[in-house]
Amino acid sequence: MAFLRRRSAPTPAGPEFDVLAMDPGDWPGDLGAGLLPAPDGTCQGVFLRYDLFGGRGPAMIIGNLPEGSPAREIEAGQPPFEVAQLLAALGHEEPVTVTGTEDTPVMHQDNLLIVKRVTLSEDRVSCVQFDRNDKVLVTIASWERPITDDLYALLKPLPAELFQQG
Repeated sequence: MAFLRRRSAPTPAGPEFDVLAMDPGDWPGDLGAGLLPAPDGTCQGVFLRYDLFGGRGPAMIIGNLPEGSPAREIEAGQPPFEVAQLLAALGHEEPVTVTGTEDTPVMHQDNLLIVKRVTLSEDRVSCVQFDRNDKVLVTIASWERPITDDLYALLKPLPAELFQQG
């Protein structure tokens, strides 16, 4: 995906990498975005929370975590950061573990992605992950909605202005 690349700015006001997600205008519910700051002020990840349930919890979380982000460092069997965020937002307190993974090829625009489907002990959660060519890991976690190949057609880089801090 050559259109995805790190941005360089003297004083970044948001993430220094492009964020791949669904455009908020394409989503009929509420959208929230969170930045994961490092102590040095750099952005260690971005996650977008899409809410279709009218304030009762998110339906989907899409995370973009650059190489070296502490949120990418999870113990074997533990769910990805985005799954943990989704479950916490929903008030789901039972432990959830990864029970398996499967690599699947998927087309995104003109690019072939190798998508890792993550199977979890909580079967109401769907989760997929893929690495971009700029070494940013994209994770999609969905509650009670399967993640189909149609979703990848909706993913695109979001404008940097969306993450500007005022």
